[in-house]
Parts: sequence; structure tokens; C-alpha cells
Amino acid sequence: MTLPTERPINKALTSEKIPQEAFDWYDEYAHGDIDRRTFLSRLGTLSVTGLTLSVVAGALTPNYALAEQVSFNDPDITASYVEYESPNGHGKARGYLVIPKNVNADNKAAAVLVAHENRGLNPYIEDVARRLAKAGFIAFAPDALFPLGGYPGNDDEGRAMQKTLDGNKIEGDFMDAATLLKNHELSTGKVGMVGFCYGGYLTNALAAAMPDTIHAGAPYYGTPAKSNIDKITAPLQLHFAELDKRVNDSWPAYEKALKANNVEYTAYVYPNANHGFHNDSTARYQEKNAELAWERTISFFKKTLSA
Repeated sequence: MTLPTERPINKALTSEKIPQEAFDWYDEYAHGDIDRRTFLSRLGTLSVTGLTLSVVAGALTPNYALAEQVSFNDPDITASYVEYESPNGHGKARGYLVIPKNVNADNKAAAVLVAHENRGLNPYIEDVARRLAKAGFIAFAPDALFPLGGYPGNDDEGRAMQKTLDGNKIEGDFMDAATLLKNHELSTGKVGMVGFCYGGYLTNALAAAMPDTIHAGAPYYGTPAKSNIDKITAPLQLHFAELDKRVNDSWPAYEKALKANNVEYTAYVYPNANHGFHNDSTARYQEKNAELAWERTISFFKKTLSA
């Protein structure tokens, strides 16, 4: 996998150079537990030799110019934005559809639904969809913020917008997206799902709610489904960051429930990794762990979604 040649923030500020407290505070900030003013105020109490507050804050905040691994114009894929009916959600929804160029009516492909974090369909998630298409899957990434005009171009506003939406309707939008993929004319009918943070929760939730549609799930640092865990039939491949206490605290009870219901699963914990380690737009990104997790995910989908 070829990465961009210039990553000035990530190269200058690796996770080892930033105190763990900063990552913990950013996690609180990103999930709405503290506001930006409090986040920056706490960062100001840290002593990071040779680095200013603005540099540290900038390293923790996504810079999506750094995140593109597969170009929108890559010759092996076709990417477009598609609106679809969502009777279980907001009535009408929109997502980013990426199809491998070699997929056609005579050469169909398995599909993967991509679920974003708690801030809408940002460029990192779009790039994840393109990576899946490069690997041979039809990929579809809905934007929960479509009813409000779509992802606004920055995460702060995106988070605020997503908080105003009905979570059940968001889940409905993604459920109808899964149905769209299952019935897509170029799809084999096999549907996997991958999600990050809130999207990890959605992956767990849809595996529980749609056992006849979701055939494999790969949640990244996601909390458990709130109900119907006993209905899960899809194999799961779960990815956790060792330093992500908030999400990891929910895992023991979830694992117990998966075992009790004989769900096939594999769980990986990535050492010295923070929540969001797969997102290559911030200093939370860890290239080695992220690439290993992604290799595992692609192999998992190739195995579980084969015709």
C-alpha cells in the first residue's frame, strides 16, 4: 500500500512525542465530553519540549490533506455520490459509492458498507471506501449528515450536527444502505461492514439487527450493540486500541455475550495504540498497527464474503 510521500504533522509528531494525557483529552473532546476551550486549556498545562500549544493541537486535529491513499481519479475504480430511499431512516439518504472498474453484470463482487465516526462522511472515510474498492469490493459509505446538508467540511461542526439527529434514524439510514448493497445489480448479495468509533458501534448494531443481510463485520474501536446480540450470525473481527480505556471497558461484557451466543469472532488489541489509530490524518495514526489491522480486515472480508 502506497502512502502519501509528505506527512509533515505525523512525521514531526508521532504518538511517542505527545504525552498520553493529550490523547485522552482529545478523545473526550472528540466525543463531546468536553468543549474545545477546555481541551485547549488542558493542553496548555502540558510541557512538551520544543513544541507549541498550536502545534500539538494541530497534530491531534485531523488534517485530511494527509489522508488520501487512493485517488478519486484512480483508474481502477469509479466513485460517485448516490442518493437512495431510506424508509427506516430519514426518508432520503446519500452516500459515497465506489465500484471496481472490472466489476460488471458478468463479474459481480461482494460489497462492504463503511460507517463513519460521529462527525459525518469526512475525506478519511471516503478514502477507506476507495481502498476497499481497490481491493475488489463494492464499497458504500453513507453520510448521516445528509438530512442537514451533508458533512460540512470540518469535524467540529460535523460533530455538533450529528448530535442533533435521531440515532435510531441514523441506524435506519445505514440499514437501508445495507439492503441497497445486498440488492445492487453488481453485488453478489454478500455484504460486509466496517466502521470506526461510532461506525464501529453501527457495525455491531447492524450485525445484531440484520443477521440476514450483514455477513461479516469488522468494527474498529466500537462499543457493543445495545440489543439483539443473540441474533448475530455474522463472524466478527474486532479491532481495539490498547490505550482506549473508554471503549475497552465495554469489551468484557460484550465478549461474554458473544461467547454465550456462540458468535464466531476474533478480537485484536493493538499495543500502545490510541482510539483512532487507523485514521491517518492525525498524530494518533500508527502506521504499523493501522496497516496490520487493514490487512487483517481485507483478508477477513475476502474469506467471509466469497461466493
